[in-house]
Amino acid sequence: MSRLLKRAAELGIVRTVVVVSPGIHPEVEEALEARYGLAEAVVADDGPGAAGAAYLESVLTGGERIGISPWSQTLLSVVEHMRPLRVAGADSVVQLIGGLGVTSAQARANRLLDHLAQMLGATATFVPAPGLAGSRQIRDGLLAEPAMEAITAEWASLTMVLVGIGRLPPSEFLRQSGNAVGPADQAALRAAGAVGDVCHRFFDAAGEAVPNDLDNRVIGIDQSALRAVPRRIGLAGGPEKRDAIRAALLGGWVNVLITDLATAQSLLEPPPSDRPPR
Repeated sequence: MSRLLKRAAELGIVRTVVVVSPGIHPEVEEALEARYGLAEAVVADDGPGAAGAAYLESVLTGGERIGISPWSQTLLSVVEHMRPLRVAGADSVVQLIGGLGVTSAQARANRLLDHLAQMLGATATFVPAPGLAGSRQIRDGLLAEPAMEAITAEWASLTMVLVGIGRLPPSEFLRQSGNAVGPADQAALRAAGAVGDVCHRFFDAAGEAVPNDLDNRVIGIDQSALRAVPRRIGLAGGPEKRDAIRAALLGGWVNVLITDLATAQSLLEPPPSDRPPR
């Protein structure tokens, strides 16, 4: 049969046509990868929830050590779309930033971590501390605790992170958690040029880290450890986050992006400063 099909193709009787399934946007994905130097881009018609789950199910083959930011509605949606893997997809799932906060929001964050670990057949490690300490001295004291020293060591050996990309002002979910940056800190960050963050590490429109006092109070993975992780997956979308996502890509905070089509298309447009006058 294969010989007959080959001969028919040579004679022009049949031809091969590649049909792209609805909801798949390879040209947009390739354009994003080229524009921002990404290892991979995944673009879905809607939000990154189901697309993020499908991506993880396709790339996790076992042995991964995964870090995940807990205060992300998008990541919660991704994990809720996942199905249990037939074989273990990871060894461990580790929280990237402190998780204590308002009870209802903390329960959702814990569910995110615990459910992902269950789906992957991995062990879950929670951070027994808030995301922000009241002072540098309090932060240093908490990090010196044996439990936190063990978690810091785990952060240094991660092979993958799953992170939301934050903006100013912070999302409603983060505000409800009790771990959001307060109004005074937000004002200082804006004055310093901050447009977004990953795990409370803030950056400007060019993706450069913004020095700020808040860094000394964050109980979470630091910038150098985060950037050293081989696969850094950012999951975010929506017009309100476009500038933060663009900055995160420019600064190399993530090297894999999973987003919606409208956001992807806006990221391929030139920024306002580069657009010719009308």
